[in-house]
Amino acid sequence: MKLGEIYNLSVEMGMDADPRGREGAEKALNKAKEARAKLEEKDKEYFDADTLKNPYSDSRILFGNPDLEVKKILTGIDIEGDELLLAKQLGNVDACIAHHPRGRALAKLDDVMDMQADVLAQYGVPINVAEALLNKRISEVTRGLSPSNHFRPVEIAKLLGMPYMCAHTVTDNLVYQFLKSKVEGGNFERVVDVLDMLMTIPEYQEAKRRGSGPMIFAGKNDNRAGKIAVTEVTGGTEGAHDIYEKMANAGIGTVIAMHQSEKHREFAENAHVNVVIAGHMSSDSIGLNIFLDKLEEQGVEIVPCSGLIRVSRAK
Repeated sequence: MKLGEIYNLSVEMGMDADPRGREGAEKALNKAKEARAKLEEKDKEYFDADTLKNPYSDSRILFGNPDLEVKKILTGIDIEGDELLLAKQLGNVDACIAHHPRGRALAKLDDVMDMQADVLAQYGVPINVAEALLNKRISEVTRGLSPSNHFRPVEIAKLLGMPYMCAHTVTDNLVYQFLKSKVEGGNFERVVDVLDMLMTIPEYQEAKRRGSGPMIFAGKNDNRAGKIAVTEVTGGTEGAHDIYEKMANAGIGTVIAMHQSEKHREFAENAHVNVVIAGHMSSDSIGLNIFLDKLEEQGVEIVPCSGLIRVSRAK
């Protein structure tokens, strides 16, 4: 496959799995086209043209020719200087694919966070409330990202001549749909039942062997699960910490999250919302694995590294 084809496939899979539906992803593309049309000529050179075909600002080809033929990739949750040097040392790696964003994809991570409001609305939180609280959080993330050295690994990739891309929200969307289908297909009376369901998934089983398996972060094993929401899995990074009271008012009893800060846990506990942490690297691995299976079907050889728990679901 060509590097550009790999990138385009990741975007298509991400849009098909978008929590807002394919239509919602298409609306984001239309919004970008409208925004470009309103720009003055002097500002158009700074416009990210990829937003016209890819609604996920945190998933990009960071370096490399889209026409490059790719037969073998080094891939992991984080690909930075060490992994790029490893790829070069191995000698027969054509490109590196990271999950977590770097470069411009990291600098604009906050642009994908607005989808979290749509996810919350699907679970009964009023959209105006979800948007208002999330906008405050997006501003925090924007300011927090500002001082980062976003392009450090990208510049290493350029010096090494190693093609480099990242697939963040595109594969987080795949995790979201994967876990959502598990929840919708199950019967969970207690919070521990949710935990038990997660422990049937190979990535979480391996994570537990490594000492970082799923856990109950807020609430107790025997608490009634109530309505289960998969709300902290995609959409860039953690959302608003003060949303849990509104979630409880919407009838949500348990949240499945990849990871959560202590501040978020405290607010969830105060709102009597149970939180089950599935696991960060293991959840990221699920989404990346679903994407990598498609690449393997096209003959691309996969070399996993950097926290990726590689599990193939290819038939």
